[in-house]
Amino acid sequence: MFTIGDFARHGRVSVRMLRHYDAIGLLRPAHVDQSSGYRFYEAAQLSRLNRIVALKGLGFTLQQVRTILDEDISVEELRGMLRLRRAELQAALAEAASGLAQIEARLRSIENEGSMPQDDVVIRQLPAVQLAELSAMATSFSPGETGPLIGRLFDELRLRFSSAGVAPAGPRTVYFETPDEGDYGIVVHVGLPVPAGVTEHADLQVVSLPPVECAATIAHRGVAHGFLTTSQLLVRWVDAHGYRFDGHAREVMLNSSENPYESVAELQAPVVAI
Repeated sequence: MFTIGDFARHGRVSVRMLRHYDAIGLLRPAHVDQSSGYRFYEAAQLSRLNRIVALKGLGFTLQQVRTILDEDISVEELRGMLRLRRAELQAALAEAASGLAQIEARLRSIENEGSMPQDDVVIRQLPAVQLAELSAMATSFSPGETGPLIGRLFDELRLRFSSAGVAPAGPRTVYFETPDEGDYGIVVHVGLPVPAGVTEHADLQVVSLPPVECAATIAHRGVAHGFLTTSQLLVRWVDAHGYRFDGHAREVMLNSSENPYESVAELQAPVVAI
């Protein structure tokens, strides 16, 4: 037998909570001393307490918890419910982290509004490149939408390279086709360079990105933060130095790291002098 304090400690709950569960008939003490009124619990009751706490964590009301427990839910059924709730919480955490990253990117853009990159922007030529690519539609440029979409497309593209027995010949590339006035949707393209001589394959759609005579390029560190701050710095530099954009900008991964905060990419924007 355990006192209510010991049982609360072993179950990682409060004494007040145990008293409430007793009052509503959800978890009665195994024994109550008639003279002192002290409550005592048995070790076997930890099983019911664990289920109560777990079901509450799933969002069930205490009345619903009592109904479920009275129906003697199996361990496997409870495990399935907990796994589902875990997946929901993980998705919510990922969404919150993405939202926080977007807010931080906006704040950095605001903080950098008065600054202008100098040595960071390089004007140079870009060679033609043969890419095996996949594309899909997105409704907006929101990183919360484009990020997972790009990840899924690259996963599929790598599978196709493996199926074709072809190794990528360079870093991954992303570019977007923006809608015309009045149109909706954004076409997201992801690609990996193919070796020389590979022009087509049943599993790979090979496209040719033409050479660019004049491109404004800037390195971006930490792809986990998104490209907002760096791309807006590039926009201000292009505008201030007498250029205008002339085609689809590319995001080319320069070094890939499992830690997205350590990855480095390059923004490559075709430009022409005004």
